[in-house]
Amino acid sequence: MSEEDYDEEFDPPIAEDRRPRQAAALHYNAGDRAPLVVATGQGYVADQIIAAANDAGVPVREDPALANALSALDLGAEVPEALYRAVAETLAWAYRLDAAAAKPLAGS
Repeated sequence: MSEEDYDEEFDPPIAEDRRPRQAAALHYNAGDRAPLVVATGQGYVADQIIAAANDAGVPVREDPALANALSALDLGAEVPEALYRAVAETLAWAYRLDAAAAKPLAGS
């Protein structure tokens, strides 16, 4: 088959779940200027980062675009201002989960 005979519409789409999983972990203390990137990885390493977070009771949020952007940073780097909003939304999400988990169940 020549290149001219090749028809792209017959290419199966690449499934999102076939791309290697990426993960990034941040550390933030109140008063710090910005969160720090403390771990990044893809595939097996990403799975290990996620497993460590789950084992530690740290909420895990699936956000491939943010994980990709954070994975491009050096370990120990502060999150750049361009990512502040996305990271702030993720931190707020995690804090809400923690707060909801800390509330006693109704009727207890």
